[in-house]
Amino acid sequence: MRTIQPAEITEAVARMCVSANVNLPDDVRRALEAAFEREESPSAREIFRQLLENADLAKNTGLALCQDTGLAVFFVELGQEVVVDGNLAEAIDEGVRQGYKKGFLRNSACNPLTRKNTGDNTPSIIHTDVVPGDKLKITFMAKGGGSENMSRVTMLAPAQGWEGIKKFVVQRVAEAGPNPCPPTIIGLGVGGTFDHAAKISKRALARALDDVHPDPEVAAMEQELLDEINALGIGPMGMGGKTTCLAVKIALEPCHIASLPVAVNIQCHSARHEEVVL
Repeated sequence: MRTIQPAEITEAVARMCVSANVNLPDDVRRALEAAFEREESPSAREIFRQLLENADLAKNTGLALCQDTGLAVFFVELGQEVVVDGNLAEAIDEGVRQGYKKGFLRNSACNPLTRKNTGDNTPSIIHTDVVPGDKLKITFMAKGGGSENMSRVTMLAPAQGWEGIKKFVVQRVAEAGPNPCPPTIIGLGVGGTFDHAAKISKRALARALDDVHPDPEVAAMEQELLDEINALGIGPMGMGGKTTCLAVKIALEPCHIASLPVAVNIQCHSARHEEVVL
């Protein structure tokens, strides 16, 4: 058994909170550069130019990519041969407190009814799975309110199948329009239960944009959805153009024979996520 001290977790989380909010992931930057090259609309090209310039400014100045530095969402894979010598959730929350303070990042967590800010962007949203091995993997995602507000979960009838799923996703993106700050990334969770579909849809957003799903059939579904979404013509920041969405990432899990849970989690162009393995 390995023992990990809470202070090590806190330090890693604090570092990730700052880094992810300042440095646009390489895969996202490559996707923005590729979209800029293939765009024909002058206004769309200018938006992409500004997004790339913004990423450079953030990196060079150490300032956040976006003023909405999001709720702190974590996906934790805890090896079954690992023991945390303390409270894992509290160690993560302390890392968020320290990171958001050090990075001058906006605190967005508030009471859902009184709207009183908690003051330190905690509590975090933590999803924990126990996995084989002796490592602790923590994936951090800064999830902004604009894109999260446009996300939806529905329960389709099983007979609606892929066509029903596709219709729901494309309609959701069309209704969202410019609100989630496109070009977006779509995490699509299909299966499980109402709550689990939402979880896996968000987890799918951490996949690299330029990866290819190992299942050829699912990879083809991702491409089909991407093509239909981009055919909407919403374009970057709703200004029109070829690129409304940078990628669609699908997660499939078994579900009840009488159900078809479908969750669409929309991410904005500032797709901030980072991971660490301890």
